[in-house]
Amino acid sequence: MVQRIPAQDDLEPIERASRDELQALQLERMKWSLKHAYDNVPHYRAAFDAAGVHPEDLRTLADLAKFPFTEKKTLRDNYPFGLFAVPREQVVRIHASSGTTGKATVVGYTQNDIDTWAGVVARSIRAAGGRPGDICHISYGYGLFTGGLGAHYGAERLGCTVIPMSGGQTEKQVQLICDFKPDIIMVTPSYMLNIVEEFERQGMDPAQSSLKIGIFGAEPWTDAMRTEIERRAGIDALDIYGLSEVMGPGVASECIESKDGPVIWEDHFYPEIIDPETGEVLPDGSEGELVFTSLTKEALPIIRYRTRDLTRLLPPSSRAMRRMGKINGRSDDMLIIRGVNVFPSQIEELILKMPALAPHYQLQVSRDGHLDKLDVLGETRDGSMSADAVSALCRDLEHRIKTFVGVSTRVTLVPPEGIERTMTGKARRVVDKRPKT
Repeated sequence: MVQRIPAQDDLEPIERASRDELQALQLERMKWSLKHAYDNVPHYRAAFDAAGVHPEDLRTLADLAKFPFTEKKTLRDNYPFGLFAVPREQVVRIHASSGTTGKATVVGYTQNDIDTWAGVVARSIRAAGGRPGDICHISYGYGLFTGGLGAHYGAERLGCTVIPMSGGQTEKQVQLICDFKPDIIMVTPSYMLNIVEEFERQGMDPAQSSLKIGIFGAEPWTDAMRTEIERRAGIDALDIYGLSEVMGPGVASECIESKDGPVIWEDHFYPEIIDPETGEVLPDGSEGELVFTSLTKEALPIIRYRTRDLTRLLPPSSRAMRRMGKINGRSDDMLIIRGVNVFPSQIEELILKMPALAPHYQLQVSRDGHLDKLDVLGETRDGSMSADAVSALCRDLEHRIKTFVGVSTRVTLVPPEGIERTMTGKARRVVDKRPKT
């Protein structure tokens, strides 16, 4: 791996700004965003009034804590266009979630929003080591999902040559990587492993491909998975973070010179960490739920949006802005198994520490009488292992989960590629088989 570290002269001035300069810009923009939301979105006017606050009450950044939260339910309750702060005719693009757990969450963008989004994604790709003229292979899904088009516009803004492959057709992905020789790939980490496995299935070494940089997002992943991808693919693997309600990919992104957590582009997105139970704002370094307020969005300003992602705010390192730690789970999809809190990332960490196991797994939650039960489905790397060796691995992983997570599980291991692969993006890590009540 050859790291391409950007020179200080390549950075935007705000990436090198002092803390005082950054906070002055944030306060100015936050005042505008709160007023824009209050004046133009009936929901925010009603919510602010109910909380007894007005945009003019914001005199310092800390005053943001006086304002009410926005949740995913807020977007669904105002479906489809109720949170737009500009006339619909000024909205040049609409994205939406899949709506698998209820009404879709709809977001809109003015042309200025699209330009801002392209700018922060371009900044993210450059921070990862990308350069104008690089070929960028995009395997995020295109369409209503923000990943594909968000990455696409950012790569073009940076001056890259874009291959808009989208997800699926893994054999063709490998063929185009071999033929077009891209420098960068943008994709979910779980699907990158599919691509790596396809290289190997075809008898090729993925580490010998043209790829130098992988920019991975859309699902949580661990440092152990980073190591796995970098070792097998021979690339630098960097984390990009975003969510459609706040903007899309490019809200935060890692820098190649440090790889120490995504830098939040704080000139556009103001972060807070709160106690998920009380809503109290926690000091930097404390683990809690990540909350964002948009500072420059026109079509859909978002005020104190509860992401449900559990992480920490870390001090600046490679850039002037703060970083976010690895996401350790979500405040709303935590599994509670017989009184024990379980996050999928905990199980993943243990699996990736066992060289005989592949990095693919599925947690299956079911009901045993009145108690919840957790089964772990995993995959061996070697399909020729004896039954006794597989049984020993199952017992080993069960013991590790009991020791480090604190819950008893039943582990089943299947041969390589025995767990269904995702073709277009996020891995389905949890299957809930409990009866609906």
